[in-house]
Amino acid sequence: MKKTLFGLFLCISFFATAQDWMGISVPADPGTGKEWVLQDGFSDDFNYSAPASNKGSTFREKWDDFYHNSWQGPGLTTWARNHSLVDGGELQLVASRYQTNRVNAGAVHSEGLIGYPVYIEVRAKIMNSVLANGGWMLSPDDTQEIDFMEGYGATWCNNCPSGQQNQSWFAQRMHVSHHVFIRDPFTDWQPSELAMNTGNPSPHPTWITRNDGAGNINWKDDYHRYGVYWQDPTHLYYYIDGVQVTKREGMEQIDPVHHTNADVADAGNMSIDTRTGLNKDMYILFTVEDQDWRSNNAVTPTDTELSNSNDHTLRIDWIRVYKPENIASVDEWFSNNLKISPNPFENKIEVKADVPLNKAELYSIDGTRLLTKDNINSTNDTISTSNLSSGLYILKIENSNGGWAYKKVLKN
Repeated sequence: MKKTLFGLFLCISFFATAQDWMGISVPADPGTGKEWVLQDGFSDDFNYSAPASNKGSTFREKWDDFYHNSWQGPGLTTWARNHSLVDGGELQLVASRYQTNRVNAGAVHSEGLIGYPVYIEVRAKIMNSVLANGGWMLSPDDTQEIDFMEGYGATWCNNCPSGQQNQSWFAQRMHVSHHVFIRDPFTDWQPSELAMNTGNPSPHPTWITRNDGAGNINWKDDYHRYGVYWQDPTHLYYYIDGVQVTKREGMEQIDPVHHTNADVADAGNMSIDTRTGLNKDMYILFTVEDQDWRSNNAVTPTDTELSNSNDHTLRIDWIRVYKPENIASVDEWFSNNLKISPNPFENKIEVKADVPLNKAELYSIDGTRLLTKDNINSTNDTISTSNLSSGLYILKIENSNGGWAYKKVLKN
């Protein structure tokens, strides 16, 4: 029963079959009795137009074209709203010269916050530039961070002092990692491949290479898929092109320095252990940065380099976000305990169950969410549908125990 219902759900295109990622399986394991369910509010195929100067409502339903607070960027970076756009089926973040030595660059963040467990994956092509290209997550208070894509594309640095021009080491390595911070006084800890390496290859690398048989590839030369499964506060699994490339497991690999102690006053106190790990909901961000640890060493683009906008555009083809949800609820709760009437309906739908309802969502047949009703906290509810036109819709109902079900409903 449950496989039949889930198959029907796929056939009626709830996942919007035009999405760029359809047919690409999620490489992480959702767990026994669970299936990956697409999170429409965070996933985006960017198959629309959002000009740099006026991005419009489709973009702004999911994204803000700046950082999540007023900070303007690290090092020589000055983020600018008009340096991001959606065109040609891609989110594009562009960099250009600003004032004398600074760099204007694009930055966007999700309107909503996402929490674990969650799988996030993007398909992107980084710049042919020494600038940092980032896909990451960050808590609103800037104390917890997960970086699933941090790349530096250029193989050569024209500004660098003699002996430092060759940047191939960075161009051939994709950085995936996480941070735990103390904000005052500012203290940052992140795992380091080099710090863990004592002569043998690190069992948990943070700088990832890919060899094509002729040597390590440069990540800038093609689109790649970068993903992370944030399973819980102490488990992170990183993927590139559908292959797990590294992982962090256990509190000692997430926060060995006690930065996440529950009381802010105890942060960093190794004699107290109330560590939470990576437990805070986070924004999803894409940014381009002229980071100070590189620009302080003259690793920064020249005016001539920045004038080539094609070499200084981060391109994001799509982002998909999934949560693992129980399969069992699709057959057991759906078939036994949920009543939806009338169907077909006209101006309202009545929903009844033998457990309290939590949330109702209504989708068009192509996967567009049209209505959300939260915190119902009752075994019955009425959903107003007077503003809907005639046609077929998908109703998703969630109960207070985390069970969920889908039902095709028809408006006369």
